[in-house]
Amino acid sequence: MHTARKALTYLVIVFVAVVSAMNYQLFIFPNQFAPAGLNGICTMIQHITGISVGYLSLVINFPLALWCYIEVSKPLALRSMVYVVMFSLALLVLDHIDLSALAYITENGTSKILGPLAAGVIQGFVYSILVKSSAYTGGTDFISAIVHKRSPEKSFFSLSFAINAFIAVCSYFVYDFQMEPVILCILYTFMSTSVAERQMKSGREAISFEIITDYPEEISNELIHSLHHSATLIPAKGMYSGRETSVLLCVVNKTQAPAVSRIVRRYPHTFAIVDPVSQILGNFKHLGSDGKEVKEVLDAGDGETLNS
Repeated sequence: MHTARKALTYLVIVFVAVVSAMNYQLFIFPNQFAPAGLNGICTMIQHITGISVGYLSLVINFPLALWCYIEVSKPLALRSMVYVVMFSLALLVLDHIDLSALAYITENGTSKILGPLAAGVIQGFVYSILVKSSAYTGGTDFISAIVHKRSPEKSFFSLSFAINAFIAVCSYFVYDFQMEPVILCILYTFMSTSVAERQMKSGREAISFEIITDYPEEISNELIHSLHHSATLIPAKGMYSGRETSVLLCVVNKTQAPAVSRIVRRYPHTFAIVDPVSQILGNFKHLGSDGKEVKEVLDAGDGETLNS
């Protein structure tokens, strides 16, 4: 079973690499702007010199991958290089295929904003899938993994922001001294980051219930038997009435929140305070609405990717 999951994971990495290459050919190159990360620098070099991003990506990422392989994680570096190699090969192949009928570009420039927005959405999904597969797109991701390994307390945000800001500024000079490529780069970066973060957090989000009730045993039994989640009982006292009561603390998966609400409504003088939980650390199983554990489809390798 583990071997099958691992094989499927590599197939998924290959697939999203091809999707990413198509994304560049259909939405990024035709609209003449540089995306985020080191591939943005490669895109500008391609625009100036004509050297394909496929070659440039390999040249830049290979030493970074080797560094990451030695210092951070062998599975992380290998899986990421599978992506980089397939992305580069796909770009080189697509360079010789006429995709003008599929590429999004308008002759007079109207609605040009849609190109980077679509590219950002696609790349955000690609990135989130790679992280779940313990792989990266290369470039600044390799650098972030190395920085995080050496100094876990340091944030990579400032360096990443500096690189993307540098790319955005350079876009003005590379693309004929126009502000439009700068704006398109910013839009692409915002969209890809937003989509990736949303997708990566979706599997870790949960709902916290603080249930004030006179029926703690009954509600706890229903939570345990129906949802396979327990609760923490805290004795409490209503300060207005002076009456003794109980508070149940319970954290469930988002899909189970309606079931908890139905349980709470069945008991008189019972109500709940509900809060979203962005991330759960420790031993917390991902359960479906039927209470059964949801198995991960992709193999996470050694889990050395930066999920936060």
